[in-house]
Amino acid sequence: MITHDRARRRFAIALAALAGFVDAVGFLSAGGYFVSFMSGNTTRLAVLLATDPLRAVTPLLLIAGFVAGVILGSLVAHHADRWRKPALLGVVAGLLLAAAIARTIGLPVAMLAAMVLAMGAINAMFQRDGEVSIGLTYMTGALVKLGQGLAARLLGQPRKGWPAWGLLWTGLLGGAVLGALMQDRAPLACLWLATGWALALLPIAVRLPADND
Repeated sequence: MITHDRARRRFAIALAALAGFVDAVGFLSAGGYFVSFMSGNTTRLAVLLATDPLRAVTPLLLIAGFVAGVILGSLVAHHADRWRKPALLGVVAGLLLAAAIARTIGLPVAMLAAMVLAMGAINAMFQRDGEVSIGLTYMTGALVKLGQGLAARLLGQPRKGWPAWGLLWTGLLGGAVLGALMQDRAPLACLWLATGWALALLPIAVRLPADND
Protein backbone atom coordinates (compact mmCIF):
# COMPACT_ATOMS: atom_id res chain seq x y z
CA MET A 1 0.00 0.00 0.00
CA ILE A 2 2.63 2.52 1.02
CA THR A 3 4.43 2.33 -2.34
CA HIS A 4 1.30 3.13 -4.34
CA ASP A 5 -0.15 6.54 -5.13
CA ARG A 6 -3.32 7.79 -3.45
CA ALA A 7 -5.62 6.86 -6.33
CA ARG A 8 -4.43 3.26 -6.31
CA ARG A 9 -4.79 3.09 -2.54
CA ARG A 10 -8.40 4.23 -2.74
CA PHE A 11 -9.03 1.70 -5.50
CA ALA A 12 -7.49 -1.08 -3.38
CA ILE A 13 -9.68 -0.13 -0.40
CA ALA A 14 -12.81 -0.21 -2.58
CA LEU A 15 -11.83 -3.67 -3.87
CA ALA A 16 -11.10 -4.92 -0.34
CA ALA A 17 -14.55 -3.70 0.69
CA LEU A 18 -16.07 -5.64 -2.22
CA ALA A 19 -14.14 -8.74 -1.14
CA GLY A 20 -15.36 -8.33 2.43
CA PHE A 21 -18.94 -7.94 1.21
CA VAL A 22 -18.77 -11.11 -0.90
CA ASP A 23 -17.01 -13.11 1.81
CA ALA A 24 -19.64 -12.19 4.40
CA VAL A 25 -22.43 -13.22 2.01
CA GLY A 26 -20.59 -16.46 1.28
CA PHE A 27 -19.89 -17.16 4.95
CA LEU A 28 -23.55 -16.83 5.89
CA SER A 29 -24.69 -18.76 2.81
CA ALA A 30 -22.24 -21.66 3.24
CA GLY A 31 -22.80 -22.35 6.92
CA GLY A 32 -19.59 -20.85 8.25
CA TYR A 33 -17.21 -21.51 5.36
CA PHE A 34 -15.42 -18.74 3.48
CA VAL A 35 -15.19 -17.83 -0.20
CA SER A 36 -12.12 -15.61 0.17
CA PHE A 37 -10.49 -16.31 3.57
CA MET A 38 -8.62 -19.54 2.88
CA SER A 39 -6.73 -19.54 6.20
CA GLY A 40 -10.08 -20.05 7.93
CA ASN A 41 -11.05 -22.79 5.50
CA THR A 42 -7.68 -24.48 5.99
CA THR A 43 -8.20 -24.57 9.76
CA ARG A 44 -11.69 -26.00 9.28
CA LEU A 45 -10.28 -28.55 6.84
CA ALA A 46 -7.68 -29.63 9.37
CA VAL A 47 -10.23 -29.95 12.17
CA LEU A 48 -12.59 -31.98 9.99
CA LEU A 49 -9.80 -34.25 8.74
CA ALA A 50 -9.09 -35.05 12.37
CA THR A 51 -12.66 -35.34 13.61
CA ASP A 52 -15.09 -35.93 10.71
CA PRO A 53 -13.22 -36.66 7.44
CA LEU A 54 -16.34 -37.10 5.31
CA ARG A 55 -17.28 -33.44 5.86
CA ALA A 56 -13.80 -32.23 4.90
CA VAL A 57 -14.79 -32.19 1.24
CA THR A 58 -16.52 -28.80 1.57
CA PRO A 59 -13.50 -26.72 2.69
CA LEU A 60 -11.26 -28.75 0.37
CA LEU A 61 -13.39 -27.87 -2.65
CA LEU A 62 -13.56 -24.21 -1.64
CA ILE A 63 -9.77 -24.05 -1.34
CA ALA A 64 -9.37 -25.76 -4.71
CA GLY A 65 -11.84 -23.32 -6.25
CA PHE A 66 -9.98 -20.36 -4.82
CA VAL A 67 -6.68 -21.61 -6.24
CA ALA A 68 -8.41 -22.11 -9.61
CA GLY A 69 -9.60 -18.49 -9.39
CA VAL A 70 -6.05 -17.31 -8.69
CA ILE A 71 -4.84 -19.24 -11.75
CA LEU A 72 -7.60 -17.72 -13.86
CA GLY A 73 -6.82 -14.22 -12.61
CA SER A 74 -3.10 -14.66 -13.21
CA LEU A 75 -3.68 -15.84 -16.78
CA VAL A 76 -6.02 -12.94 -17.50
CA ALA A 77 -3.53 -10.49 -15.98
CA HIS A 78 -0.72 -11.90 -18.11
CA HIS A 79 -2.62 -11.67 -21.37
CA ALA A 80 -4.26 -8.31 -20.62
CA ASP A 81 -0.87 -6.73 -19.87
CA ARG A 82 -1.31 -3.00 -19.16
CA TRP A 83 -5.11 -3.36 -19.12
CA ARG A 84 -4.93 -5.92 -16.33
CA LYS A 85 -7.18 -4.07 -13.90
CA PRO A 86 -10.23 -3.52 -16.16
CA ALA A 87 -9.86 -7.02 -17.63
CA LEU A 88 -9.79 -8.60 -14.17
CA LEU A 89 -12.69 -6.50 -12.96
CA GLY A 90 -14.66 -7.65 -15.98
CA VAL A 91 -13.93 -11.27 -15.08
CA VAL A 92 -14.83 -10.69 -11.41
CA ALA A 93 -18.05 -8.91 -12.37
CA GLY A 94 -18.95 -11.73 -14.75
CA LEU A 95 -18.40 -14.36 -12.08
CA LEU A 96 -20.42 -12.40 -9.53
CA LEU A 97 -23.18 -12.05 -12.10
CA ALA A 98 -23.11 -15.82 -12.58
CA ALA A 99 -23.33 -16.24 -8.80
CA ALA A 100 -26.30 -13.86 -8.62
CA ILE A 101 -28.12 -15.76 -11.37
CA ALA A 102 -27.33 -19.10 -9.70
CA ARG A 103 -28.79 -17.88 -6.41
CA THR A 104 -31.88 -16.52 -8.14
CA ILE A 105 -32.65 -19.85 -9.84
CA GLY A 106 -31.78 -21.92 -6.76
CA LEU A 107 -28.34 -23.38 -7.51
CA PRO A 108 -26.35 -22.80 -4.29
CA VAL A 109 -23.35 -24.94 -5.26
CA ALA A 110 -22.92 -23.07 -8.55
CA MET A 111 -23.32 -19.79 -6.66
CA LEU A 112 -20.52 -20.62 -4.22
CA ALA A 113 -18.30 -21.89 -7.04
CA ALA A 114 -18.64 -18.62 -8.94
CA MET A 115 -18.05 -16.56 -5.78
CA VAL A 116 -14.88 -18.41 -4.78
CA LEU A 117 -13.50 -18.17 -8.34
CA ALA A 118 -14.15 -14.41 -8.29
CA MET A 119 -12.38 -13.98 -4.97
CA GLY A 120 -9.37 -15.92 -6.18
CA ALA A 121 -9.16 -13.93 -9.40
CA ILE A 122 -9.39 -10.52 -7.70
CA ASN A 123 -6.05 -11.08 -5.97
CA ALA A 124 -4.21 -10.68 -9.28
CA MET A 125 -5.24 -7.01 -9.39
CA PHE A 126 -2.07 -5.56 -7.83
CA GLN A 127 1.21 -7.15 -8.88
CA ARG A 128 4.82 -6.09 -8.78
CA ASP A 129 7.62 -8.14 -10.35
CA GLY A 130 5.25 -11.06 -10.75
CA GLU A 131 4.16 -11.11 -7.10
CA VAL A 132 0.98 -9.85 -5.43
CA SER A 133 1.75 -6.43 -3.94
CA ILE A 134 -1.60 -5.89 -2.19
CA GLY A 135 -3.66 -8.83 -0.95
CA LEU A 136 -7.33 -7.90 -1.23
CA THR A 137 -9.03 -10.86 0.45
CA TYR A 138 -6.72 -11.52 3.42
CA MET A 139 -5.72 -8.98 6.06
CA THR A 140 -3.28 -10.72 8.43
CA GLY A 141 -0.30 -9.17 6.65
CA ALA A 142 -1.97 -5.76 6.62
CA LEU A 143 -2.57 -5.93 10.38
CA VAL A 144 1.03 -7.01 10.99
CA LYS A 145 2.28 -4.00 9.01
CA LEU A 146 -0.14 -1.74 10.86
CA GLY A 147 1.15 -3.06 14.18
CA GLN A 148 4.75 -2.57 13.08
CA GLY A 149 3.97 1.01 12.12
CA LEU A 150 2.37 1.69 15.49
CA ALA A 151 5.37 0.15 17.26
CA ALA A 152 7.73 2.33 15.24
CA ARG A 153 5.70 5.40 16.20
CA LEU A 154 5.90 4.47 19.90
CA LEU A 155 9.66 4.12 19.51
CA GLY A 156 9.93 7.49 17.80
CA GLN A 157 11.13 5.93 14.57
CA PRO A 158 9.96 7.44 11.29
CA ARG A 159 7.85 5.12 9.15
CA LYS A 160 5.62 6.73 6.54
CA GLY A 161 2.38 5.42 5.11
CA TRP A 162 1.56 2.73 7.66
CA PRO A 163 -1.99 4.04 8.34
CA ALA A 164 -2.85 2.92 4.79
CA TRP A 165 -2.79 -0.68 5.98
CA GLY A 166 -5.36 0.18 8.62
CA LEU A 167 -7.57 1.76 5.95
CA LEU A 168 -7.31 -1.37 3.82
CA TRP A 169 -8.43 -3.50 6.78
CA THR A 170 -11.23 -1.04 7.53
CA GLY A 171 -12.40 -1.32 3.93
CA LEU A 172 -12.71 -5.09 4.18
CA LEU A 173 -14.43 -4.80 7.56
CA GLY A 174 -16.93 -2.24 6.33
CA GLY A 175 -17.73 -4.26 3.23
CA ALA A 176 -18.25 -7.38 5.34
CA VAL A 177 -20.63 -5.56 7.68
CA LEU A 178 -22.67 -4.36 4.70
CA GLY A 179 -22.61 -7.84 3.16
CA ALA A 180 -23.88 -9.41 6.37
CA LEU A 181 -26.67 -6.85 6.64
CA MET A 182 -27.74 -7.41 3.05
CA GLN A 183 -27.60 -11.19 3.38
CA ASP A 184 -29.80 -10.96 6.48
CA ARG A 185 -32.34 -8.53 5.08
CA ALA A 186 -32.32 -8.94 1.28
CA PRO A 187 -30.47 -12.16 0.40
CA LEU A 188 -31.58 -12.29 -3.22
CA ALA A 189 -30.27 -8.77 -3.84
CA CYS A 190 -26.79 -9.27 -2.34
CA LEU A 191 -24.92 -10.63 -5.32
CA TRP A 192 -26.64 -8.30 -7.76
CA LEU A 193 -25.34 -5.43 -5.63
CA ALA A 194 -21.85 -6.97 -5.61
CA THR A 195 -21.96 -7.27 -9.41
CA GLY A 196 -22.97 -3.62 -9.72
CA TRP A 197 -20.19 -2.67 -7.30
CA ALA A 198 -17.59 -4.37 -9.50
CA LEU A 199 -19.00 -2.76 -12.66
CA ALA A 200 -19.02 0.68 -11.01
CA LEU A 201 -15.28 0.33 -10.40
CA LEU A 202 -14.55 -0.43 -14.06
CA PRO A 203 -14.20 3.23 -15.18
CA ILE A 204 -11.71 3.78 -12.36
CA ALA A 205 -9.78 0.70 -13.43
CA VAL A 206 -9.61 1.98 -16.99
CA ARG A 207 -8.00 5.19 -15.74
CA LEU A 208 -5.46 3.13 -13.80
CA PRO A 209 -3.81 0.94 -16.45
CA ALA A 210 -1.34 -1.50 -14.98
CA ASP A 211 2.25 -0.32 -14.77
CA ASN A 212 3.87 -3.16 -12.79
CA ASP A 213 1.75 -2.43 -9.72
